[in-house]
Amino acid sequence: MNHPAMTPGAVAVITGAAAGIGLAAATKFARMGLKVCIADLAEDRLAPAADVLKAASPFGAANILAVAVDVSRLDEVQRLEAAVRERFGGTDILMNNAGVQPGSSIFGPVANWERVLAVNLWGVIHGSRVFGPSMINRGRPGLIINTGSKQGITTPPGDPAYNIAKAGVKVFTEALQHELRTTPGCLLSAHLLIPGFVFTGLTAKGRTERPAGAWTPEQTADFMLERLAAGDFYILCPDHDTPRQLDERRILWSAGDIVENRPALSRWDSDYSGAFAEFAKG
Repeated sequence: MNHPAMTPGAVAVITGAAAGIGLAAATKFARMGLKVCIADLAEDRLAPAADVLKAASPFGAANILAVAVDVSRLDEVQRLEAAVRERFGGTDILMNNAGVQPGSSIFGPVANWERVLAVNLWGVIHGSRVFGPSMINRGRPGLIINTGSKQGITTPPGDPAYNIAKAGVKVFTEALQHELRTTPGCLLSAHLLIPGFVFTGLTAKGRTERPAGAWTPEQTADFMLERLAAGDFYILCPDHDTPRQLDERRILWSAGDIVENRPALSRWDSDYSGAFAEFAKG
């Protein structure tokens, strides 16, 4: 059973959809008979991605739109919303999925910090704020799905800009869902997609074959649809390396740093690594 918003003729907009999880989700929507708009910064990849969707859709090209957009720019997100409204009449499902990960360090290049925060965090904020009001006004069941990350919850050392952006996506999406559920007559809900290890262009890092521990984008999209139908807000995805139980223990340990007044990121502190290993066994 699908979520009530996922009916033939409904309109789905997915950013960062030229490849990876975004394209996998868009393909699922297209096969269901939804009208699908994919948006991405990479113009050269949009055309072949649109061809995949046209082939997947029972209605062909009539149900598919591709728009080149930089989600970090408010005016471009506004242009995207207007283009979807003109072509399809409005939006029922918005998936704010665009993301970059050039790498970062505390004292590294400021340009990396600015780009990651602009795309990964502001892209989600822009998308939700621009599309949200008109989606509510449609008076139909709808979804805003924001792609977060486990790194935004357990915040491991190594890429602080990415962690901060994804932590912001978590907090923003929680606030968004509270706003939606307390808005009279609103049939729209927000959800936080938290992928596991997924083999995409963002995570490949030069590899051409999927590591045994990684899920495919299609597996992630299938899990997302299943949990949306179940009504989950936190869509915490496992993978072949990390079962849900281990994710839960990692999340609980991170929260425990505050409650127990342990050192920050104690999981990676040699004085606590043994204690965490025991805790992780559950």
